[in-house]
Amino acid sequence: MSINVLPFEQPILELGKRIRELEDFQASRGVDLSASIRELRSRQEQLAREIYANLTPWQRVQLARHLNRPTTLDLAADILEGFVELHGDRLFADDKALVCGFGKLDSQTVLLVGHQKGRDTAERLERNWALAHAEGYRKALHKMQLAARFNIPILTFIDTAGAYPGIGAEERGVAHAIALNLHEMSRLPVPIVCTVIGEGGSGGALGIGVGDRLLMLQNTYYSVITPEGCAAILWKTAEKKEDAARALKLTPQELLELGIVDQVVPEPVCGAHNDRENTSKILKQYLIQNLNELLHIPVDILLERRYEKYRRIGFFEESIESADL
Repeated sequence: MSINVLPFEQPILELGKRIRELEDFQASRGVDLSASIRELRSRQEQLAREIYANLTPWQRVQLARHLNRPTTLDLAADILEGFVELHGDRLFADDKALVCGFGKLDSQTVLLVGHQKGRDTAERLERNWALAHAEGYRKALHKMQLAARFNIPILTFIDTAGAYPGIGAEERGVAHAIALNLHEMSRLPVPIVCTVIGEGGSGGALGIGVGDRLLMLQNTYYSVITPEGCAAILWKTAEKKEDAARALKLTPQELLELGIVDQVVPEPVCGAHNDRENTSKILKQYLIQNLNELLHIPVDILLERRYEKYRRIGFFEESIESADL
């Protein structure tokens, strides 16, 4: 269990402490307490299943932001062989909030593009908490165009609260860079599989989020705005963030039902933040399966389906009221 424990995880942690106490007592006194330990472990697993299966939208947001959640570089190390990172946008700078690199998924060479928050405070400052500037999105697009030139599929890992909203980012054209990515990703002639691995916020997520398949890990969110931002607009206070999280329909299951997400990737019982190894194994299988399906589709059909996929998102009803003549 992670040391960064959220309030709703506390009962699971307490059972874990009791199990360790019994194990220590058994080891020091030579008493056989194995039956009691097995019973407590069974109760702990059952409790974890119940808690993680009944999370509120806000609690899923908290898990999506958890400090111990696997990052893009964590997953790249676990899932890809021979990952080599590429740097720079060839115009201004290398934005460390977005990482790009080539590696092998099973036997298939792929390009991975993903947000990187960092683990500790120093790294998070260096990577600006994955709030990318214009140069980050230009770097991503340049590497994706390079991959397309050599017929290499693309994977993207989304984990950001949004693009950086500062003056420097605006001066360097972050809105234009994201818009250009949306346009160009819609017509890159190679398979693209996008996965939300943590936070999926606003245009910062969309900037690397256009593809043939959109996957979400079980304890993540994908939304036009953060719950705090939504609450500040609607209720003039971030204290209403839990109400906003419910209203935004931002959880993987809700988005699957709305037809925005293609698959929800299950996490281990105790969550990705407590079991990186098994999370990586599960995600790897989903990526291989989706990529293998897409690689067998002719390019013209692939692009047509990608276009139709986004045309189908959202709907509106129009009615014309009859007027008395």
